[in-house]
Amino acid sequence: MKRIGFYAIAIPLFLFPVCFFIYKSLFGIWRWGETFPVALNTRAWKVIAGEGGLLSAIVVSIVIAVMVLVLNLLIGLTAGKAFALHRFRGKVFLESMLMMPLFLPTLVVAAGLQLVYIRMGLADTWLGVALVHLIPTVPYSIKLFKSAYEGIGRELIEQSLFLGGGALHRFRHIELPQLIPSLNSVLFLTVVISLGQYVLTAIIGGGSVVTLAMIYYPFTRSADESVMAAFSLVFMMIPLATYLISGLVLNIFIPYKSSKKRRGNNTTWN
Repeated sequence: MKRIGFYAIAIPLFLFPVCFFIYKSLFGIWRWGETFPVALNTRAWKVIAGEGGLLSAIVVSIVIAVMVLVLNLLIGLTAGKAFALHRFRGKVFLESMLMMPLFLPTLVVAAGLQLVYIRMGLADTWLGVALVHLIPTVPYSIKLFKSAYEGIGRELIEQSLFLGGGALHRFRHIELPQLIPSLNSVLFLTVVISLGQYVLTAIIGGGSVVTLAMIYYPFTRSADESVMAAFSLVFMMIPLATYLISGLVLNIFIPYKSSKKRRGNNTTWN
């Protein structure tokens, strides 16, 4: 019953803004005196389609988001596991320092890193933009994976060692199935945050790396609500499609049933 109540509240709250954006992008502005605008108007979508470099910006945004996601998974998994399962000196201090980028102004961080990136040859490159996008995303990844590994606990991992499980086998059959909620959260947050980075991309990319945010944000100064609604839908489709594709991949390749059977039986893993 609690789950039904949650979905009964969450689904309308999610669908209302989506339907509102679709309405605004197809029917335009609801002017004073009109009972209800019923004339279909695709002008907003024509404006977006006529925007030069839109497809290229979408491709660049997706590639950079995937690069940021892979780096977040590597850093978040290793750091989160270390903070959750191991004790070492300076652990609290190091964890606090990794959270510091969330409290620093983005403009200050980008301006300071620009000189470093120019010297390293990373300025005005896709890789440089992807690396600078780690600043606002990695802290969330570490926190989410740390909480996930705290839920798994040391006992379950140590039990797999006693049963003869190797590191790769243990990760695939024990850790990975239980990390799915955190993986989904990291994936969605990382893609959304990376897509929305305008200041970091503009400073480090130097105008050579044009993402969807670089095209989208200039339209925020206009009063054209229809175009803004259409752009918002385009922004929404990318993380949603990424989330659905990743969910399908996880359902195909993660062995839920085999992991449950092997945890229930005292069998030795070879």
